[in-house]
Amino acid sequence: MYQPKIYTVESVTSGHPDKICDQISDAVLDACLAEDPQSRVAVESFGGHGHLVIGGEVTTRAKFDVAEIGKRVYKDIGYDDKLETMTFVVTQSPDIAQGVDTGGAGDQGIMYGFATDETPEFLPWAVVKVHALAKGLETLRRTKKLPWLGPDGKTQITMDGGKVRAVLVSTQHAPDISQEDIRKALTEHLIAPMIGGGTYETLVNPTGKFVVGGFFADTGLTGRKIMVDTYCGLVPHGGGCFSGKDPTKVDRSAAYMARFAAKNIVAHGHAKQCMVSIAYAIGRAEPLMVHAVDEKGKTLDELVQKHFDFRPKAIIERLALRRPIYGATAAYGHFGKAGLPWEEVVADM
Repeated sequence: MYQPKIYTVESVTSGHPDKICDQISDAVLDACLAEDPQSRVAVESFGGHGHLVIGGEVTTRAKFDVAEIGKRVYKDIGYDDKLETMTFVVTQSPDIAQGVDTGGAGDQGIMYGFATDETPEFLPWAVVKVHALAKGLETLRRTKKLPWLGPDGKTQITMDGGKVRAVLVSTQHAPDISQEDIRKALTEHLIAPMIGGGTYETLVNPTGKFVVGGFFADTGLTGRKIMVDTYCGLVPHGGGCFSGKDPTKVDRSAAYMARFAAKNIVAHGHAKQCMVSIAYAIGRAEPLMVHAVDEKGKTLDELVQKHFDFRPKAIIERLALRRPIYGATAAYGHFGKAGLPWEEVVADM
């Protein structure tokens, strides 16, 4: 359970290479669900150095252009270079479909959900703030308050005994601005407003200049920022990524349901912190395990099993997951955002 004295959390901007790929994969998913809510989608994207590859398995009645979706997302994020795009999208394997069609899990695996009463978002304070720093970089760029900012960037916060020890911001920037001016501007317009005063160490672009970013500087891949997507490593992650997967894939939907259960347990005063863990066998509807504990290690299994149904079809129905809602999750974390169904608090429990 999340109780460390010293720990560090991280986020990245929407223009980070891995996050570009997550957003492209989820844009393809949303395009399918918008026309065909029964779509089966498992799409991954790989990009780097002028190239974009989108591949996976899709079964849908929707009509869409995978390559055009990828290019649109890339441009909307803030990049204007051309991409040579290749697509390799086929129909889902019938060996997988035969189990999923009967209501079973789309894969075996382990999923976790977590909540704490530390913040209104029911997430650790540092997790909320590290995403806010990354999102703040994008806001400062898009509003042109700091027009020299580029789309790529990363943020990090180190905590020690409940206090901020260090704040790190690395950001892409135009070539004609000094590192001193970058540090001064980000301290004034981003770090101080988000984090407040204190004696913590502030690091801005510690390697020096960061002019080249995105696919120019590095390759990106869907699913390579799963800790940023969840709880920044403070609690376990089962291993499966979220983006590009329709809700029959329990890697995604069961992790959302576990968060929904944990948040409601905390919101209704049954625990100050709660972690829910679930395990599945491919093709089987009933989970192999549903387990929940509070901050003291007390078991909450009976409570969570009484109020929450973790069978894949039940999850999809309760959270209304066959909708094009996934683009909103593909950057700055999948949890703690208003308007997402797994973030709702039920009236009574």
